[in-house]
Amino acid sequence: MKYLSFFRMRFAVGLQYRIAALAGAVTQFAWGFMEIMIFKAFYRADASSFPMSFQAAVSYVWLQQAFLALFAAWMMENEIFDTIVSGNVAYELCRPVGIYDMWFARNIAGRLSRAVLRCFPILAIAVFLPEPYGIAPPASPACFALFLLTAALGLLMTVSFCMLVYVLSFFTISPAGLRILFVSGTEFLAGGVIPLPFFPDKVRFFMELLPFAGMQNVALRVYSGSMSAGEIKRAVLLQLFWLVAVTGLGKALCRLAEKKITVQGG
Repeated sequence: MKYLSFFRMRFAVGLQYRIAALAGAVTQFAWGFMEIMIFKAFYRADASSFPMSFQAAVSYVWLQQAFLALFAAWMMENEIFDTIVSGNVAYELCRPVGIYDMWFARNIAGRLSRAVLRCFPILAIAVFLPEPYGIAPPASPACFALFLLTAALGLLMTVSFCMLVYVLSFFTISPAGLRILFVSGTEFLAGGVIPLPFFPDKVRFFMELLPFAGMQNVALRVYSGSMSAGEIKRAVLLQLFWLVAVTGLGKALCRLAEKKITVQGG
């Protein structure tokens, strides 16, 4: 119940930034349309050589932009980094709650509040765009249900990864290097720059085994029906495996950091 309270407070705070969310939605819509035009240029040359239909790629882009706040690894809370660097984390440690679980709940709430404000304007416009530039409906009701499941797991995976970066910041002088190193690689490996099906088969197979693929690639491909039933089952199992592994590693490192943390020489 106490973590639910942290979730509710952070969610309510996030919903207050409506103008910022609207500005972000406009930016994301422009970026998404630019990406679609780039894909269109490549598909016009030889559409038969691509692993996804152009409509599936368009849906991938619009969903990626609509739910950017859920899956973008670079959307971390500067407040947490500032708390660690300044030493104010000592106040957090005095609370009768687990610092990892508290930050985890706050991160989920912050991402959900931003996504709620941004996704509806983007999807409302994308739905009414003429074919093939608009978002297509789900391939089937089952695909939509699986999309919701894999999107929820993707959100948890993304938050678990961000928590790992927060916790590792306890062991560094500055978290800037960690953020640059982890975020730049993660966005690429998660399909945030190029959808994973566009990579060579051997490279794609390896990338799909990594935890990053489960952050957004799986959910966005499931929606458009570009994955077979066997691929979906394998992807969901990998999401669950990596979620447990990354969360377990984060909690273990957090307990170690709490034992060894030094604040102002004390």
